[in-house]
Amino acid sequence: MQTELIPGLPQVLGDRVQLQQVILNLMMNAIEAMTSITNRPRVLLLRTQGCEPDGLSVAVQDSGDGVDPGNIARIFDTFFTTKSYGMGMGLSICRSIIETHGGRLWVEANDGPGSTFQFILPAYSGAAI
Repeated sequence: MQTELIPGLPQVLGDRVQLQQVILNLMMNAIEAMTSITNRPRVLLLRTQGCEPDGLSVAVQDSGDGVDPGNIARIFDTFFTTKSYGMGMGLSICRSIIETHGGRLWVEANDGPGSTFQFILPAYSGAAI
């Protein structure tokens, strides 16, 4: 596991437990995506950075087989799964949590092997909600 955590990022207003659930789910999915990889290093990268305008970006990148391009449009759909087990709820719940926090969650294929799941959240402005 590698981390690229940028110091001094803006604060976000959110439910700590829910946001931890999102990050943990994305990391567990990345680990599972790499279990069958034996011919190259398995790399899990957790990266944070600022994003425009005044937000925060969190990315979970793996070196697994990647998301099939035919599944990218459905990967966040409730009950859709690429696994032989599970219910297909994890990514759907993650997207719902991020959108409830005013953000956006998506997946992209890496230039090399694997996928990157990334979300952005707006910075906390200090204004009342």
